[in-house]
Amino acid sequence: MSAGQWIQQVTLGWLVYDLTSSSVLLGVLNGLRALPFLIASPIAGVFADRMDRRRLILACECFLAILTVLMGVLVASGTLAVWHLFTFTVLTGVAWAFVDPIRQSLVPVLVPKRDLMNAVALNSSAFNMTKIVGPSLGGLLIVAFGAAGNFFVQGLAYALVLAIVYRMAVPATPPEARRTTPLANLKEGLSYVWSTPIVFALMTAALVPRVFAMPFQTLMPVFQKDVLRVGPEGLGMLLAAPGLGALLAGLALATLSSRIKRQGVFMLVSLVVLGILMILFAWTTSFPLSLLTLMAQGVFQIFYMATTHTMIQLIVPDHLRGRVMSIYALDRGLMPVGAMFAGVCAHYLGAPMAVSSMGAIVIVLALLIAWRAPVVRGLGVAPQS
Repeated sequence: MSAGQWIQQVTLGWLVYDLTSSSVLLGVLNGLRALPFLIASPIAGVFADRMDRRRLILACECFLAILTVLMGVLVASGTLAVWHLFTFTVLTGVAWAFVDPIRQSLVPVLVPKRDLMNAVALNSSAFNMTKIVGPSLGGLLIVAFGAAGNFFVQGLAYALVLAIVYRMAVPATPPEARRTTPLANLKEGLSYVWSTPIVFALMTAALVPRVFAMPFQTLMPVFQKDVLRVGPEGLGMLLAAPGLGALLAGLALATLSSRIKRQGVFMLVSLVVLGILMILFAWTTSFPLSLLTLMAQGVFQIFYMATTHTMIQLIVPDHLRGRVMSIYALDRGLMPVGAMFAGVCAHYLGAPMAVSSMGAIVIVLALLIAWRAPVVRGLGVAPQS
């Protein structure tokens, strides 16, 4: 499923920039992928705490498979217009806004809490393995079979996920949420996040990479074509490099997570290093060095995000997990802000200035969180007797 998603990202970015040569539209398109999270994600969280999660995932995956195959037919027919790409992006974004909170709420149910950090890290490793394979395969498929073939491959990936989920045994949802109305469920989840300082602080901290670090990857077609001057295979490698770093980081966390005693400090240092690496990437014109820098970014991005995710999962009670994780996913809905900033800044100032500015913002915000939110900085510190 994730491999197909990355193939889709490569293909959509390639099509938009090939049709328009506009970095602004490239940023808008990728921003629209995340925008549905602002509306659909909280609703999905309520569903995840009330309904059969297996059936919900099956319905979403079936919708995605059909939509993706139809898009492939449209591209192959030669009648593709830019608005088709935008419509497809919004519809798939809605489906992913439902799938993601439901999937995340299953992890602590299936894994003992003492092994949760390992599970989150291994899940990140598996996800980022597809992040390596997907973009690379996407670039190669564009060369070999054209963009339409990528959508058909993604449709096949969704069909395989349907078969796997169909055979999965998923525990029933806790009964607490079904004792009241869906609207009351939503209010309860929001109230819990707002009134629990550590959860609220972690949710706020999670916004930084989503808004100012991850969206810069929407500019990879600009770096590929105008800065590094490589072909579509190079675009796939640029998008895959952070995934390789994240894969290595996930495996390292799965092995060494028990030795990390000051999770809060570990998170914040990782965020600062991520910002520094973004600035370094922005100003290199060497393709191999760019790949190494992006790989290092993937390492520290996973260090930060996997630790944040694990801490939230450990704190939240089981009957609220779907709603809280759906609120956690709202940060993806704010990615259009970062995508638009990156696209507009790249249009007027150039892609290197856009990415270096975002890296500087990441560093400043990390230091601000360390100063103003001691509850985050103190995570993992043993209480004084």
